[in-house]
Amino acid sequence: MRQSGIVSIGLFGRLLAILLLTLALEFFASTILYERSSRTLIRDDEAHRLAEHLVIARKLISEQPWAARPALASRLTTNRYDIHWAGTTPPRPLQGLPRDEAWQRVVEWEPSLRDSDLHVQLTAVGRQAQLFGALKLPDSTWLRFRAIEPYYESQPGWHRILLAVLPAAVLLVVSSLLFGWTLRPMRMLVRASDRVGKGDPSLPEAGPGEVRRLIRAFNAMQARIHRLIADRTQALAAVGHDLRTPLARMQLRTDAIADDGLRRAFETDVAEMEAMVGSVLSYLAGDEEPEPLVRSDVAVMAATIVDNAADHGGEVTYVGDDHLEASIRPISVKRAIGNLIENALHYGQRARVSVFADGTWLIIRVDDDGPGIPEDRLEEVLHPFSRLDPARSRNTKGIGLGLAIVQRTADAHEGEIVLSNRPEGGLRADLRLPLQNPLV
Repeated sequence: MRQSGIVSIGLFGRLLAILLLTLALEFFASTILYERSSRTLIRDDEAHRLAEHLVIARKLISEQPWAARPALASRLTTNRYDIHWAGTTPPRPLQGLPRDEAWQRVVEWEPSLRDSDLHVQLTAVGRQAQLFGALKLPDSTWLRFRAIEPYYESQPGWHRILLAVLPAAVLLVVSSLLFGWTLRPMRMLVRASDRVGKGDPSLPEAGPGEVRRLIRAFNAMQARIHRLIADRTQALAAVGHDLRTPLARMQLRTDAIADDGLRRAFETDVAEMEAMVGSVLSYLAGDEEPEPLVRSDVAVMAATIVDNAADHGGEVTYVGDDHLEASIRPISVKRAIGNLIENALHYGQRARVSVFADGTWLIIRVDDDGPGIPEDRLEEVLHPFSRLDPARSRNTKGIGLGLAIVQRTADAHEGEIVLSNRPEGGLRADLRLPLQNPLV
């Protein structure tokens, strides 16, 4: 029966996930490093400009009389720096400030500012950092300054992030196409694996070296399987002929037995042997499925099989739909329906057959009134040569291949066989086949 498993993203999905993770790590790392280096460059450039502006302003204002200094300071104000002359009043808010990184950068560019009692303060206002300060002129008056524009942005520039994302997205798309092209031989190999043993030609060797070696090994394995299937087919034909010939002779000799009871016993044994040989040959020949899918009316097929079984004395009825078509392999489905009916009649004496649609499934249901099957053995009876009677009593027909053949038919159609015990007693067997077969 079909087992449900965890959905896998596949090799292609895993490669894309690895690539995406690598791009994400590279993006965040490069963004952080870029922002840090950008801030360092901005600070150095800003400190250089401020140092030059302060040296010029100090020289020009120091050469002017006090009355002209406010106007000159106003003229020295630019769209970047605001300059004010404060007279002899010291800038109390700046007194006692530690000499931080901003002060260090400014005096590194203009060491002469060390002697000007330079005070610099860098404060964060919202998301932006503002710089202001003061320096002492030679006549003990003060020149105050303030950076009008932000000293630097404390948050990453989103335009830079978008510029970094764009090439990463292009790289992801190109890599996806290259991954798909590289994994194309693997997809061919997967499709060919589903057709092993059905006469398909060898795959062309393509792709990376490892994939070519895998395809080469697969082709060699496929050739060995084809040889094994051919040898087995010949052996089955020979065995079928060799076994049926003595059975035919035994049947002829049975007719010559005068004792009616002994003759009927021999006839029963010969018929059982013929059924056994037919079951084994049918099961062993099931792997090689030359029968194509054909659009067929499964309801009419099941009703016909039921009528034939009833004509031979079986208590079996059909209660399903009158018509229901699906793409099936007719011979194998007929054999499966026959096996289910025979199994129901043998263990339950009566059988009820129905064919109906349930969603995307076509269901062939066979109910009986027998003892059912223990719940812990419902899976076991679908295995080849599995029997519920370990003693293999003489009055038990078959060798345990009836349901195994049904299971193989279900697998060949991408379907399933479901066994369950009915609440009112007896066994229910559902052969579920796709209405639209994926193999078409």
